[in-house]
Amino acid sequence: MNILNNKNKRKSIFKALALCLFAAVSFTLVSCDDDMDIQQSYPFTVGTMPVPNKVTKGQTVEIRCELKKTGDYANTLYTIRYFQFEGEGTLKMDNGITFLPNDRYLLENEKFRLYYTAEGDEAHNFIVVVEDNFGNSYELEFDFNNRNVKDDGVISVVPIGNFKPLLR
Repeated sequence: MNILNNKNKRKSIFKALALCLFAAVSFTLVSCDDDMDIQQSYPFTVGTMPVPNKVTKGQTVEIRCELKKTGDYANTLYTIRYFQFEGEGTLKMDNGITFLPNDRYLLENEKFRLYYTAEGDEAHNFIVVVEDNFGNSYELEFDFNNRNVKDDGVISVVPIGNFKPLLR
């Protein structure tokens, strides 16, 4: 009789352990998610060296730029474009590409140079926009020959900030 009680106790303990193991495995399988959460979109800024605040007709100003990224995703593509809203001039990339206003160009390097050539003596104002393929963007505004700028010979670029474009 004692042997039967021990067998029953063992069976009960085995059943309890099997039930606990089954419950643990069930909870583990239910709580797992097959979708991996991989961050692809990282905010960024564009740093620049100071540029002169005055430019004469025919003069070219070099603008040294560098992408400052908070993270890196291998498949991120960056494009650059510009909008000139006052004055006349041309903007070129260090690889020789002359920008057309509002056209996007692939940005191949994190460090790059832009060259603005003034075609008049009036004020020159334009915005350079760098965007990635995830909808993040950063704007820089350049003002040359502006009467409101202090005449110390050098201005800093005014970052307008990140914005999401309205149209895709």
